[in-house]
Amino acid sequence: MTLGIDHPWVLALLPLALVPWLSSPHRRIAIGALILVPADRLSAGLRGGLRIAGTLAVALIVTALSSPYHGGRLISRTGTGAQVVLLLDRSGSMNDTFAGRTPAGTEESKASATKRLLRDFIGRRPHDLFGVAAFSTAPMLVLPLTDHQDAVLAAVNASDRRGLDFTNIARGLGMALSMFAADRPDEHHVILLVSDGGAVIDPHAQDQLRALFARYRADLYFLFLRTAGSKGLFDEPGPDENTPQAMPERFLHRYFQTLGIPYRAFQAESPQQVEEAIRQVDALERYPITYTERLPRRDLTGWAYASAGLPLLLLLAAKLVEARLAPSRSVFVAPPARGRAT
Repeated sequence: MTLGIDHPWVLALLPLALVPWLSSPHRRIAIGALILVPADRLSAGLRGGLRIAGTLAVALIVTALSSPYHGGRLISRTGTGAQVVLLLDRSGSMNDTFAGRTPAGTEESKASATKRLLRDFIGRRPHDLFGVAAFSTAPMLVLPLTDHQDAVLAAVNASDRRGLDFTNIARGLGMALSMFAADRPDEHHVILLVSDGGAVIDPHAQDQLRALFARYRADLYFLFLRTAGSKGLFDEPGPDENTPQAMPERFLHRYFQTLGIPYRAFQAESPQQVEEAIRQVDALERYPITYTERLPRRDLTGWAYASAGLPLLLLLAAKLVEARLAPSRSVFVAPPARGRAT
């Protein structure tokens, strides 16, 4: 069991626990000659016991004032998983259905369906570290990497708030990569990009992203939520369409293939296909992972005060039963006088 204190400077008062051995609060009775008092082992034992009780009371009170606790330490565990950053598109089109219209009745928007399925994905991976970032016109750090699933689920629950219409995937990827540690080669990094549109990335930003992916060694999964009637990742260009402006999704997919990293794209056109894609990601990202877990901390201040109460009660009881001894009055009887009888 790991013990700790919040206020170690208070322990400088511990020498006060020796005061009961230097002085006693009990009444002293003067005796003219110790030879007149017989040896009393019981009294000597009570005297020593009361001094020990006083020492314990002072020591426990000082310990309580230092705010002791146990637990709260970090322990290393080994599991199966990865460090996963969920990079979520918050553009306005994510609040439409896969059919490209406002949800009505029991219909789910793309954002709501993704949120529901990501919650299940997180629940199946208790040993992963999850981070959440979002993007539309600008990226937003929602939650840094953590193993607290309640916080991750809360961040995902807030992911369907409407953003702006512009999709700046390049800046979102840059933020997602910056959430990893570049000096830990033993950690497996994963970015799960969820978006319903592509974006044109200028050559300078492409070079920067390529360098960042090489530095952080992250796998990339692109979950593309295709709206009915829109261009897809794998569509062949028609006449005059073979440009990034005309088919940004296709050219974004081709750019990801040139990054030299483990990359896989999923094109989903319904919530069922989104669920299947997430299940495949779940099955692929199963690597040994070392993670730290903080044990819960328990405050021992109350226990210290309660323990100090026992010797204090003993001292109080001894004080209450203390008897006051008054000096006895001796009666002098004069011896009979010697003389003649009359």
